[in-house]
Amino acid sequence: MPKLALGNAQPVESLAKLLSLADVVSIHVDGRPANADLIGPSEFDRMKRGSYFLNLSRGHVVDQSALAAAIANQHLAGAAVDVYPDEPDKGGRLSSPLQGLPNVILTPHVGGSTMEAQAAIGQFVADKFLNFVNHGDSSLGVSLPNVSLPPQQGSHRLLHIHRNVPGVLAKINNILAATGANIIGQFLGTSGEIGYVITDLSQTSSQTVRRALVQIPETIKLRLLY
Repeated sequence: MPKLALGNAQPVESLAKLLSLADVVSIHVDGRPANADLIGPSEFDRMKRGSYFLNLSRGHVVDQSALAAAIANQHLAGAAVDVYPDEPDKGGRLSSPLQGLPNVILTPHVGGSTMEAQAAIGQFVADKFLNFVNHGDSSLGVSLPNVSLPPQQGSHRLLHIHRNVPGVLAKINNILAATGANIIGQFLGTSGEIGYVITDLSQTSSQTVRRALVQIPETIKLRLLY
């Protein structure tokens, strides 16, 4: 998604362009499989000579042998890494091609183990749980499709979890339409075998409507939120 400039931070059109311009490159992406080897030999070749590289994301995102080569031939001036493709178990020994190279800092992957990080994680999880209980928001969840619908004044919210097969949303809306219900907001998400839809109505649903929604064969759980 395009972003406007923020202070002296300017967006660029590609990773290749960013690598060619930056004096310091710091990687902060998640560990999804698509990010494996995001930075490899060609990316290091594109970086400015004498620049610095930091990987603070996941070990498999960076080709460590390519990074070691870029340090050894002095294309990069230095690097700092706290994540590794094969991280040692407690008490184990690290084995990395980056060991022993000049201007390289290697530290344990303990960012999430500090007291401050644990407190922040606890608060984050509690907030996410409350957002689901109070609003049906499942964003960043792992058990449900990520669905979020902003609360609307005067609305009545239904949450419907179902097996992910074609036509369930049509069945839900046909039941609502048959009662003259006015849908003022709706969001459906699917992931694997599960579908999850949030629907905001301008009037509360009747017991008859809720019973009909529960009786949809694919229904797993229906909840009237408010």
